[in-house]
Amino acid sequence: MADLPAPEVQAPGVYHHKLGEAVVTAINDGMFEGATALLTGIPANEAEGLLTGSFRPVPPRLSVNAYLISMGGRRILVDTGCGTSFGPQMGGMARNLAAMGVAPDTIGTVLLTHGHPDHVGGLTDPEGKAAFPNAELVVSAKELAFWHDDAIMASVPEDSKGYFVGARAAFAAYAGRTRTVTDGEAAPGIAAIPEYGHTPGHTGYLISSGSTSLLIWGDIVHIPGVQFARPEAGMVFDVDGGGAVATRARIFDMAAADKLLVAGMHLDFPCFGHVERRGAGYAHVPVVWSPWM
Repeated sequence: MADLPAPEVQAPGVYHHKLGEAVVTAINDGMFEGATALLTGIPANEAEGLLTGSFRPVPPRLSVNAYLISMGGRRILVDTGCGTSFGPQMGGMARNLAAMGVAPDTIGTVLLTHGHPDHVGGLTDPEGKAAFPNAELVVSAKELAFWHDDAIMASVPEDSKGYFVGARAAFAAYAGRTRTVTDGEAAPGIAAIPEYGHTPGHTGYLISSGSTSLLIWGDIVHIPGVQFARPEAGMVFDVDGGGAVATRARIFDMAAADKLLVAGMHLDFPCFGHVERRGAGYAHVPVVWSPWM
């Protein structure tokens, strides 16, 4: 019998999680190869040892994810992935939404954790128009101000200025239907949680339905094989490195103490899990895959 041909692509990167009366769906946008050189606060050889010790590749691979929340008759996206900004290996969120049968014009709200390109890239189509034509964009007031600050943009290295250009273009596509938040209710049943450091307005979203809760924490973790065990390890693109480390410690401590279900934009797909204390650091305990009933 001849061998079956190797598949050209994986199955759609979609995983549904029931949360009370809501459904939260992790949507994979792709995966790209990073580098231990992106880490701060930890020697490269120690980071590589943690990766190989947990059977992870070196250089590390970073998953990029977004989330669809279906609750109360509404469809809400949290972040939008890379769009076309990171090349053809990324930008899978739109394909995965289509595989689910979710049309872009049925999305009513987009909650944004922050303005980096792997989070805002999918807000616009290749022509620069809003990819979600009926959606309200919700973003931290501090985050919006940061990306529109001309003095800050002028002060960053030349190769970082494109981040500002991209963020401004994404926000401009939603002019007239953008709402800013600081903390508290971002949408019914969803609270904005300030997580400043990675960017000045970096924000997580706590979803509550019935007696259940889930924190979608954005970029608290980029490289799971390192930063859970060594929460003091930051990333070179943290705007406030010390603030990002302090926020990660606070969120880890809260999640572990409260046994809170968490999900993140760079956790290994399908993303959902818990945080437990382990020695001087922490560990991520993934939710076991289950069929959709």
